[in-house]
Order: sequence, then structure tokens, then C-alpha cells
Amino acid sequence: MTIKARHPEKVNKPINPIKKKPEWIRTKILDSQVFFQTKKVVNQNNLVTVCQEANCPNITECWSKKHATFMIMGDTCTRACAFCDVKTGKPEKLDIYEPIKISNAVKKLNLKHVVITSVDRDDLKDGGSEHFYKVIKLIREKNPNTSIEVLTPDFLRKGDSYKKILEAELDVFNHNIETVPRLYTTVRPGARYFASLELLKNVKKQNKKIFTKSGIMVGLGEGKEEIVQVMDDLRSAEVDFITIGQYLQPSPKHHPLQRYYHPDEFKELETIAKTKGFLLVSSSPLTRSSYHADDDFRKLQDARNKKLECLQLK
Repeated sequence: MTIKARHPEKVNKPINPIKKKPEWIRTKILDSQVFFQTKKVVNQNNLVTVCQEANCPNITECWSKKHATFMIMGDTCTRACAFCDVKTGKPEKLDIYEPIKISNAVKKLNLKHVVITSVDRDDLKDGGSEHFYKVIKLIREKNPNTSIEVLTPDFLRKGDSYKKILEAELDVFNHNIETVPRLYTTVRPGARYFASLELLKNVKKQNKKIFTKSGIMVGLGEGKEEIVQVMDDLRSAEVDFITIGQYLQPSPKHHPLQRYYHPDEFKELETIAKTKGFLLVSSSPLTRSSYHADDDFRKLQDARNKKLECLQLK
């Protein structure tokens, strides 16, 4: 006799109540014409943005400034990370016109800096690196004065396919480490901590001129010493820029939020990270990978120039 679960929807998907947000986590609601202009460009070109798919808390502020992070290769991911709100399943075929659509949108929005990210495409032989390359090349062709940042998957078990992306003219290569190694099996089961570190390390080896960037979320159950160890690991991989933000649980079926960090704790983590030698550190409750990415790129350039000046004076 087969015994059916009383609540089958709860099997392997525990219900984790969402904790009430503290007063310091407040997003800026800017209901402006620019917001709707950005939304119109995205919709008219049938584009996917991580702002929408990942339910980013900063979408109203960013879109009101014509800042949007484009997510390529569809809206369906081949992995099921416990923290992420992007849907999981079998992706559709690649849109061969997507590079044209995105390059046109960048031009239409007159973006000075653009961030291109993607879902994981483990179903593709190269993990989607060729598609990344085509998108970057066409953006550069139509928008020669726009700086380009990519936020890529880890290309796990895809060999050197990531190198194809580096053949394009990009300025910032971002791959998020997301959390501490101890939590990978529950938070990021489809990835490998040291594989992500190796990717960042190899990118810097291949092209020293490209800024490398990575980010972590806090509030998932990590300890302070573990966070500091991640900082050390990233610096060993010569990562230039680290982002540290608060994990916000998307739904009761996602990884449970353990606690909210106070703004003072983010300041402390920022101070620690700066002592490690990062060119730039962004640490706050609402910090996200592409939040203020345009301003941060200019800060990175300034920080690198100052570092070179100091080295020349020695």
C-alpha cells in the first residue's frame, strides 16, 4: 500500500516563514517618467532583466535612472539555487536576435555602462559563452563609448569555454561567489566553491586589464570568520572588487533567512575588506551585484590609477 504525503507540496520544499524587514531596509520608490521609459524599452524589445526575474529590491531606483541589468539566454535556469527567485526548468533555444535587441536597447537608453548577466545554461556545450561573446561584440559595435560589465555563470565542467567571453571587449568580469563554502551544499548545490574561485583567478591571468568582481550575501547562516576567509580567498584570486549585501528571502520555499545584519555590521565588513587590498568595496543592506555599477566602474578606474601612481612614486 502506498501512503501519500498529506502535504505533497512541502516535500523537499520546506516552508520557511519570512522574517519582517527591519526599518533600515527601505527601497527608494521613484515613480517617474524615466522609470516607465526604461520599462517600455525593455518590453518593446522583448528583453529579460534580472531586475524583474530576481525580484530585485532596487528596481524602481535603478530604472528611474535608466539602469537595467539585461539577462540573456532566457528566463529559465538549469539550476535550483536555494536563494534565487529565477525559475528553474528546461530552457528554450537561444534567441539568435538577442544580441541585436540588447545592443539596440543600450543605444536607445543611451547607457554609459551596461551589465549583462544570464541564467545558468548547463544544457549548452559551452555554457553560453559564445552567446555572451556575440552580445558583447554587438553592444561594442553600436555603442563604442559604453563600458561593458558581465556577470557570468561558473561554466562548471565546460573547460576553457569562458575564454571566448574574454575575446570580446569587456571592462568588468563579475562572477558571484554568493556564500561561504560550508553552505554550498544547501544554498548553491549545483556549484562548487573552488571552481568559482578558479574561474575568477583564471580570468585575471588571461587579461590583467579586465577588472574582476565578486559578491556574497549575508544572513544565510554564515559566521564572521567564514566571511573573512572568503575575502582572503577572493584576494588570493586577485579579485579587484567585492560586493556584500543582505540576503532577502524571496518566498517561504526558499532558503530561510537566519538574520538581518545591522548597517553598522556592513560598515565593519567594509573596513575589513578594504584592509585586504580590494580596489573597491560595496557593503550595505541593499548592495547588489549591479547596483550603482556605472558609478562603481568609474571608482574602479580611479582606484587603479591611484594605485599605479603610488607604485611609480616608490
